[in-house]
Amino acid sequence: MHCLQGRAFFLAPSPPSTLKYATSWKVMGGIPVKNGKGHVVGEVGRGDNLLGFSDRALVYMAGRDVYDLSAPVPDGAEEVYLLGFDDPRGREAYWHTSSHILAQAVKELFPEAKLAIGPPIETGFYYDFDIGEATFSPEELEAIESRAREIIARDLAIERLEIKKADAIRLFSEKGEVYKVELLREIPDEKVTIYRQGDFVDLCRGPHLSSTGRVGHLKVLSASGAYWRGDERGPRLQRIYGVSFPTEEELSEFLERLEEAKRRDHRRLGVLLDLFSFHEEAGPGVVIWHPKGALVRDIIEDYWRKVHAEEGYEFIRSPHLFRSKLWEISGHLGFYRENMYVFNQDGEDYVIKPMNCPAHILVYKSKKRSYRDLPMRLAELGTVYRYERSGVLHGLFRVRGFTQDDAHIFCSQDQFVDEVRGVIRLTKRILRRFGFQDYKVDLSVRDPKRPEKYMGDDEGWLLAERGLAEALAAEGLPYEVKEGESAFYGPKIDIQLHDALGRRHQCTTIQVDFNIPTRFDVTYVGQDGLEHRVVMIHRAILGSIERFFGILLEHYGGAFPLWLAPVQVAVLPVVSEVNPYAAKITSALKDKGIRAEFDLRPERISYKIREAETQKVPFMAIVGKREAESGRVSVRKRGKGDLGPVGLEEFIGMILGEMKGEEG
Repeated sequence: MHCLQGRAFFLAPSPPSTLKYATSWKVMGGIPVKNGKGHVVGEVGRGDNLLGFSDRALVYMAGRDVYDLSAPVPDGAEEVYLLGFDDPRGREAYWHTSSHILAQAVKELFPEAKLAIGPPIETGFYYDFDIGEATFSPEELEAIESRAREIIARDLAIERLEIKKADAIRLFSEKGEVYKVELLREIPDEKVTIYRQGDFVDLCRGPHLSSTGRVGHLKVLSASGAYWRGDERGPRLQRIYGVSFPTEEELSEFLERLEEAKRRDHRRLGVLLDLFSFHEEAGPGVVIWHPKGALVRDIIEDYWRKVHAEEGYEFIRSPHLFRSKLWEISGHLGFYRENMYVFNQDGEDYVIKPMNCPAHILVYKSKKRSYRDLPMRLAELGTVYRYERSGVLHGLFRVRGFTQDDAHIFCSQDQFVDEVRGVIRLTKRILRRFGFQDYKVDLSVRDPKRPEKYMGDDEGWLLAERGLAEALAAEGLPYEVKEGESAFYGPKIDIQLHDALGRRHQCTTIQVDFNIPTRFDVTYVGQDGLEHRVVMIHRAILGSIERFFGILLEHYGGAFPLWLAPVQVAVLPVVSEVNPYAAKITSALKDKGIRAEFDLRPERISYKIREAETQKVPFMAIVGKREAESGRVSVRKRGKGDLGPVGLEEFIGMILGEMKGEEG
C-alpha cells in the first residue's frame, strides 16, 4: 500500500502512564488478553473486539499482525496483546492516525490540494501534498495545526472499510485524487481498505486508532519539498512533518530534545569546528575533510586498525576501479546497477567499486586454501561509491563516497559460532571505547513460509540462524528475532547504538553470505582431503567512517572526549611578552604526544578563552607574567572552569592520566 515506512531517528519520549484495564472482562473459554509485558489482564471472546478494554490501549496484536481495537479477534488467535504508546507498534498507529488528521486539516483548508502519501516515521509522521508551484507559509502551517487540533476535539469515529478496488478507483477519481488512483491501479488484490473519519477518506491498510479524539497533543513541525515516489523527475510535492503525544508534557519534552538535536546537528558543528565541508563545485554527497576533521578521522581509523590487528585480522588494500565482469560474477551489476558508477573506456565497461566484498574474495582465491588456513580474517578501510539521489543526501549520514570498515571472515562450519562471538566481543569493545554501551540487537532470519525467496538450502540456513543466536546468547546480548527481514543471501545480526539523545543508529552488521561464496566457488580443502564450501561472514562494526563520525559529533555535541579531540590543549598567552614561555609550554606538551595549539593572535585573553570554549577544546593553559615567572600554567577545563595554577609536569600528568582513564 501507499503507507510507506519512513526512516529517521526516534527521540525517545518519557514512558507513558501504565495501561489501565477493565479487569472485569472475563469470558468463559475466552482468549487471554495480555499487556506489552506478557501479563494476562483479562479475556475476550472469539469474534469480539477490544474497544473499551483499556483506556490506554491503541491497537492490539494477534500473531504477527496488528489490528484496530474495533476489529474482531481473528480466527485461530490463541492470545492477543494490547499495545499502547510505549510500544513501537502502538506508537506507529498513533502517528499514522495523526498523519490522517493532518491530511484532513489540509483538505478542509486547501480543498484543491492533492493527497500523496502520509506514513508514520520514528520522529512522528509526515504527509505529502501536491499544491502546484505553491509552498506552505509559516502562517498556513499554524492554521493547519489549529485545524488539526479542532479535528481531534471533534472526536470523529475512525472506520475501516473494505471495498472493491474498482469502487475505490471510482471514489478517488471523483475526488480528483490522482496519486491515490495511481497507487490503487498497482494493487493486485480485488479488494482494498480505506479509512473514513467524518467526511475525510484515505486509502490505507491501517491499523488506526478508534477515533480522532484518541490523539492527545499534535504539533506541526515544518514543511519541505519532496518528490512523488522520491523521483526527482516526478511531480514536486510539499511535505508537512508533525508529531503528537498523549500528554502535553511529553510533547514539550520532545520539542526540547528536538531543539537540542538541532544544536547538535553535525552539519552545523562541522562548519563551526572547522572539521569538514561540502561544495557545490565538488558535487553533491562528496565530503572534503579539513585538517582537524582529518585528524579525528585518523585517530578513529588508527584505533580501528590497532584493535583489529590484536584480534588476528590481516589488512588488505583494493583499487577503486574494476572491470564490470567482476560485478557480473558477484551479481551486483544485475541487482544494483542503478546505484553504481559505470563507464566505458576503450570499448570495455568499468565500475567504480560500490562494495569491497569481491576484492576480498579475490585475495582468498589467489591460492588454494586448506583447513589449516582457516579462519582467515581480511579487513579493509575501503572507500566505495554509490549513486544516491540528491534528495536523500544528508550531511555525513548519506553521501555518495564513503569508507566502510569492512572485514570478511572465511571459516569452516565448526568455527562459525566462535568467529561470530569474536566479532560481537570486538564490537562491544570498539563501541565502548567511543562511549556507546547501550544497544538494541536484532537477529534477522528468513520467512519460514516463503523459503523460495532465499538462496541456499534449509540446512545451511538453520545452522546459520542457530549459530548467530547461540553466539548472541553466549555473549550475553539480548536480541529480538526479526522474521522475514533477512537478506535473500543469508541471516544477519544488526546492532543499533543509542546516542546521548536516545536516538537509534544502525551501525554494526554481522552478515552470513551464501551468495558470493557460491558465485565465486570459494572453497577449502578439509582434513578429509575433499573440497568444502567456505562459510563467509561479512561484517562492518562502525558501518562507514563518515556516518560514524557524524554520529560521534552529535553524540558529544562537538565536545569530543580528550583522546579524540583534534586540539587537546589551547595555550593562551595573556600578553605578547610571555609568548616565548607559552611556546615552551606548547613544545613540552607536544613532546609528550599531546595535541596543543598556541594562540599567538593579538587578541584580549577573554576573547581567546571564548574562542577556545566555542571550539570545545578540553583544556586551556593560560599563561601570564605571573605564570611565566613561577614556571606554572593556569588551567581551565571544559565543563569545569578554572582549576587554578599548576606546574607543567603536573599539568602533563593530569592530561595523560585522563586519557588513560578514557581507555576503560
